[in-house]
Amino acid sequence: MPDIITLIRLAEILGVDLNYFSEDPTAGNTDKASTGFAQNAAGFPDNTSEGLSGNQQDEMNSADQSVNQSIRHSAKESAKQKEKPRWDMSSGNWVDADFSGLNNLHEKFSASNMQRCKFIGSDLSGLLLKNNHVDSCDFSGSAISGSHIKSSHLNKNIFKGCSLNNTEFSRSFLNRCDFSGTNLTDAEFIESFIYGCDLTGVDFTGVVMKSGGFTGVVSKSGDHGKNTITSATWNRTSFMNTQIADLVLEGTMEDCSFENCTFTRVTFQNATLINTFFKNNKNLKRIKFLVCKADRMTYEFLKQGKADLSGITLVS
Repeated sequence: MPDIITLIRLAEILGVDLNYFSEDPTAGNTDKASTGFAQNAAGFPDNTSEGLSGNQQDEMNSADQSVNQSIRHSAKESAKQKEKPRWDMSSGNWVDADFSGLNNLHEKFSASNMQRCKFIGSDLSGLLLKNNHVDSCDFSGSAISGSHIKSSHLNKNIFKGCSLNNTEFSRSFLNRCDFSGTNLTDAEFIESFIYGCDLTGVDFTGVVMKSGGFTGVVSKSGDHGKNTITSATWNRTSFMNTQIADLVLEGTMEDCSFENCTFTRVTFQNATLINTFFKNNKNLKRIKFLVCKADRMTYEFLKQGKADLSGITLVS
């Protein structure tokens, strides 16, 4: 006896309904009155109940109900097989867990506390962290592009070699994290604060930092560190309404801008500034320029801000 799926397919191919298969095969040559099934032009039983006795009609109805129940049961089982397992690990506490290679995370860990967890080599694109506390976790080599980190605290995490392009950090705190070699292209930091992070070799192309803090000061046992920013790429990077403190900036900055920023213990060292805009900034006098170069436009912006230009030579 074929299973219900096979019967349904056979009915489609033969152009009949499922009732056809409940007919007694030995009664194929009897007439309409004796079998209770009318023959249509194709030789298959007619679906109408004309000429059926009461008992035959009851039998047909019973058969119909049985077939319909089988169809519904088969459809339900098929849906269960196709449905992917659902899991939601938000609002939890996760310690020393290894989630390396994970993908399709999205909001499934939102509002969670995570400590010493591993997400190495994971595809976390479109990640949503909201009200998370993430401490000493390893995200090395993961794809985290197009993500949103909101109202979260990231402490001593490793993001070496990650793709964080087009990621938005809003109202978040990033403390002592390792972002070395990370792609931050077109990322946004809004009302977020970066303290004592390793930003060696980071691509800051198109990065926007607005209404936050970018500092190496760490208020702990009198320790004052600096953000490490060497061999970085600065292109179209914007700092707006940002507190910038305890930084040493090296490399080439091109088409960048500093607007309404406050500088404290900031040094540009072995830096080349091309078409970089300075406007309405506080304490430009406190910026040190050591062995730096600047084009004429950038030089004039700094001059108008009364910066100390003794360590700057003009690019010919």
